[in-house]
Amino acid sequence: MAYDTRRMRPVWRSELSNMPRFSAYAAAFEKAYESDDWSLLEPFFTEDAVYEIGLPILGAERCEGRAEILAWFPDVLDRFDRRFASRKLELLEAPKENEDGEVSIVGSAIYRAEGIPDFVLLLEETARFEGERIVHLEDRYTTEMAAQTERFVREYGPKLGLELGLP
Repeated sequence: MAYDTRRMRPVWRSELSNMPRFSAYAAAFEKAYESDDWSLLEPFFTEDAVYEIGLPILGAERCEGRAEILAWFPDVLDRFDRRFASRKLELLEAPKENEDGEVSIVGSAIYRAEGIPDFVLLLEETARFEGERIVHLEDRYTTEMAAQTERFVREYGPKLGLELGLP
């Protein structure tokens, strides 16, 4: 047993790796993306989960609670990802799990649409688990990636109909 000082309660951690749980979540996310059935992700998050989005231009910086997270995903995908003709995800490094059971990935999403250059979004995502569910999900972007995203949206957003909050 470990003690989570941020939440001031004991955390029971399985002796099993969280890698399969994260992989199952990622696969369910892609199924939800294709079907638009976001209830598929409900079993993967605690009721009080938090999602740190990491890229304010997307319109929010933090979602609190499973319901808010599950509402955020289709909203941001409709305003960004689905405005492109295609989206291809790639892992850039092997997933890693630390001694606390947090799983991190480094990857990219490659967005393509006719008449504009490809946009490559690089990110690191970390999931912290409580039992078998994600209690905290965080996406991190470099300062340069955030700036590149803003430049891309300013230049090509109108052509794609992107609905994002530019500063």
